[in-house]
Amino acid sequence: MADTAQADAGARVPAAEVLAAFESATGFMPVDEGLALYAAAAGAAAATGLPLLEVGSYCGRSTILLADAARQAGTVALTVDHHRGSEEQQPGWEYHDASLVDPEVGLMDTLPRFRRTLHAAGLEQHVIALVGRSPQVAAVWGGQLGLVFVDGGHTDEHATADYEGWVPHLAPEGLLVIHDVFPDPADGGQAPYRIYLRALAEGFAEVSAHGSLRVLRRR
Repeated sequence: MADTAQADAGARVPAAEVLAAFESATGFMPVDEGLALYAAAAGAAAATGLPLLEVGSYCGRSTILLADAARQAGTVALTVDHHRGSEEQQPGWEYHDASLVDPEVGLMDTLPRFRRTLHAAGLEQHVIALVGRSPQVAAVWGGQLGLVFVDGGHTDEHATADYEGWVPHLAPEGLLVIHDVFPDPADGGQAPYRIYLRALAEGFAEVSAHGSLRVLRRR
């Protein structure tokens, strides 16, 4: 299955201008993982025609890829983020960016940068931004999804809530994509790795792995 999936992924690549927009956007996803995400999103959108969901959009770097894949298939990308930054993006932590702090309230606010990113890429109309906490949004969401991309908070509490909240909405033929999966604790936090292992134990099979990105499908 993996060989077939990777061959199919190789045929699904973003246009040069989309890739350029991705590379210039604020964010942390490497290009090779972005290309793998785009291939998965394009395949899932084409196969299901259903919306593609991203948990944890930050400033919209990876959203660009999901939005373009959705546009190509005539569907939309849904993004779920409270836009106050995850734990490691708060003041005093490694990934804090002071330019993203709202001076009036003294808190992180990535929503303005997120909107500018999508506007610059010409993809605003292909994205529905759901601003709120992932478990709250998942609890009121009623539709099926062609892809669930988990890239939110990296504590066990948040990663588990993202998995439990959104995987039940994944269509049978849809894809589950998990970012920042590090089997070696020396490479990064373990919460995404633990929900990856849980997915495997609960009936998902790995389609492909690219860096810390894992693409899975129900067996």
